[in-house]
Amino acid sequence: MNTTEHKAGFVNIVGNPNVGKSTLMNDLVGERVSIITSKAQTTRHRITGIVNTPDYQIVFSDTPGVLKPKYKLQESMLEFSEGALTDADILLYVTDVVEDPTKNADFLARVAKETVPVLLVINKIDLLKGQDELEGIVNRWKELLPKAEVFPTSAKEHFNVANLMARIVELLPPSPPYFGKDALTDKPARFFVTEIIREKILLNYDKEVPYSAEVIVEKFDEKEGAIHIMAVIYVERDSQKGILIGKGGSMLKRVGTEARKDIEKFFGKKVFLELFVKVEANWRNRENKLKAFGYIE
Repeated sequence: MNTTEHKAGFVNIVGNPNVGKSTLMNDLVGERVSIITSKAQTTRHRITGIVNTPDYQIVFSDTPGVLKPKYKLQESMLEFSEGALTDADILLYVTDVVEDPTKNADFLARVAKETVPVLLVINKIDLLKGQDELEGIVNRWKELLPKAEVFPTSAKEHFNVANLMARIVELLPPSPPYFGKDALTDKPARFFVTEIIREKILLNYDKEVPYSAEVIVEKFDEKEGAIHIMAVIYVERDSQKGILIGKGGSMLKRVGTEARKDIEKFFGKKVFLELFVKVEANWRNRENKLKAFGYIE
């Protein structure tokens, strides 16, 4: 019988866009929970990934990159990131070796005042030429976050992630589990379908189209051997709809095929996926639409 006290806690991952938060989250969780692309603002929601062992439960939370909001959608995204500062047992502040440490100084100043343990993850160290370069970066960050423990990592190469995980486990407070021991996330199945489709849009289109697109699953009919999914992609303008569909529907077909393969992998079942495109003018600035799309409670 295990006599050690059970530990559980919320570990929130924050930082600026494009530093590798989602890659790190997936590595720590051991499952592909957050979508990953090279484009900024890939993560729009606060996404939970749960790690369970008999002795502990870690509730990881990936958040949108911190940015100065230009429209209401980005205001909601910033609220998800700021909310992560208020309910963490452990905070992971993720940066990388190319980022300007003074970017979004206001948010960083709030992190510096945190009373919970802060682990500063300096990601992408595989891009550095040598140890001297790393020491310079570490020293600069120690001035900004003097109380933080520093973990140079490469989430992509899985370098030093195991040590980071071990430290998180050490810092977890004694607590019963917050979720069932078989839970991987607090998000419903439909959420991951929308995220996978959105990832394919981010990968296949340029400029404004991916940022103007939102995906809603209107039908999720799961049977024993297969799932029938009907999803609508909303964009803001007719011209974006035309680009999204492509000549003779070719682009939409490509997105659908790529998304279907990943959804099948995620659920381990055959998937029938139907995609439709609709125009919803200026949805990123309309509160009622942001509520309907799950950005505002």
